[in-house]
Amino acid sequence: MTEPATVQAALNRFLCPERLSPQQAKVCRHLQACRTEAMGCLRWACTECGHTQDVFHGCRDRHCPQCQAHTTRVWAERQQKDLLPLRYYHVVFTLPHALNGWIQLHPEVLYNRLFASTWDTLRTFGEAPRRLHGQLGVTAVLHTWGQNLSQHVHLHCLIPGGALQSDGRWRMSRGHSLFPVRALSRCFRGKMVARLREAATRDELFRVTRPGEIDQVLDQLMTTEWVVYAKDCVDYTDHVVHYLARYTHRSAITNSRILALDDASVTLRYKDYRDHGKEKHLRLDGTEFVRRYLLHVLPKGFMRIRHFGFLANRCRLAKLAQIRHALHQPPAPKESEDPQPSVAVFPCPQCRTGQLQILRPVSPTSPNPVLPEHRRS
Repeated sequence: MTEPATVQAALNRFLCPERLSPQQAKVCRHLQACRTEAMGCLRWACTECGHTQDVFHGCRDRHCPQCQAHTTRVWAERQQKDLLPLRYYHVVFTLPHALNGWIQLHPEVLYNRLFASTWDTLRTFGEAPRRLHGQLGVTAVLHTWGQNLSQHVHLHCLIPGGALQSDGRWRMSRGHSLFPVRALSRCFRGKMVARLREAATRDELFRVTRPGEIDQVLDQLMTTEWVVYAKDCVDYTDHVVHYLARYTHRSAITNSRILALDDASVTLRYKDYRDHGKEKHLRLDGTEFVRRYLLHVLPKGFMRIRHFGFLANRCRLAKLAQIRHALHQPPAPKESEDPQPSVAVFPCPQCRTGQLQILRPVSPTSPNPVLPEHRRS
């Protein structure tokens, strides 16, 4: 039988453990064990014919393409109650590829400063008296990949269309891009470069060791145009959360995009946005595929989804209630204090008349089963 074309199968075939960092090694252990005997399972039995079926546990690692559907659904349900009856904007801030080498050396330093510079840029524009003159709300999601698994670090921002002013009034935004894209780009460039110079002064970029490289790269970056994308993404509907969720809990590649796997290579499907989004096929050497995939393993404990402004966790409930009042909208419905758990019903694949019910758990076969960390993002 041919081995299925999945990320898990590619890791099993082409992974070189001696080349991994500790964090990459842990992620690989999780993905290789996901939905296998190493994780253990629940044994289900049919109420009519007695047919049994084992359902293996997932690893729940945030990098796993098999485990993100449930996480996305839970996140979307949690965010649904925070929707505002407004147009939303999608703004993407991209780091130049000249910084890719530094990102591999100091990912946490670069990623944290990307979040800080992006929010500082949006806050500056939102508070400007000639613009919205108020506080924005931003949900920002870090992506580190392009369609071909190359390193392409960018931050997706979903922003309700307007700002909360200091007197409690709401000022609605106009236009299709929230703020001028070129002005956003230049402000973002200045703030990001300034933060990187500050990080270098504090010796936080100590792995960049070539003499004069930091000043040379940053000086050159200040002379180039940085890419910022902005447009209104969707009017207020119940679908906006699902639009948001498309950018939140995605891994670098899904199993459905892997078309073939042989003894030497992996073939994947991707969209070429430089060629009007045409769908194409890319054949990568197996070790190159694994190398590209592991570029996108995040530092331990790093939060890739962050909320700013009136959507920040510490003030979200109060600020959203204030905005709804200013918009003359009813308050958000309260969650049920005692929600009734839903009971899943699965028909028996053998007899088609009975239902599968949990018979008993089955212990992992590994003496040291994978114990995935629970993360919110």
